[in-house]
Amino acid sequence: MQTAFVKIFDAAPEHALAPGERLFLTAAPVRQVFLVRAGVVVLERVTKIGGRIVLQQARAGAVVSEASAYSDSYHCDAAAGVEGARVAYLSITEFHNRLAINPAAMHGWAAGLAQAVQAARLRAELRSLRTVSDRLDAWLGAQRTLPRRGGWQDLAAELGVSREALYRELARRRELGEA
Repeated sequence: MQTAFVKIFDAAPEHALAPGERLFLTAAPVRQVFLVRAGVVVLERVTKIGGRIVLQQARAGAVVSEASAYSDSYHCDAAAGVEGARVAYLSITEFHNRLAINPAAMHGWAAGLAQAVQAARLRAELRSLRTVSDRLDAWLGAQRTLPRRGGWQDLAAELGVSREALYRELARRRELGEA
């Protein structure tokens, strides 16, 4: 069903984003819905003390602004990842119209939202755990495998820990023969 949903973006215009380029900012009016075609778009929120919390790393095939599709404003910032990104976009009105006339696309949209809720719940669970080891164990327990070395930074962000803390935990596990 996800394929039927992605098809509503088939003739949509595209925009290339340079690494770090902003797609939208918190509180900006929602005018478009975006589908990642290539690269990564990082959704994050800035805390009151200036820290950054990664909410999602949207990859090819993912909708970036799904939580804002029925809101007046975006709830977070979105920017291209370190390799840049390419996104397709539809106006919010066109997006709603295309869903309304295509039941298969609407079903795919609903399935994608359900998966997003599950992923958000996992992230909340992970962040409630106190140690890096516990967070990593829970993440791996969700049928995930460790990324290659170049992906550890993204994993650290997903776990809500520093890169250095994750590197230390992975090194500890290697020493114990667990990694």
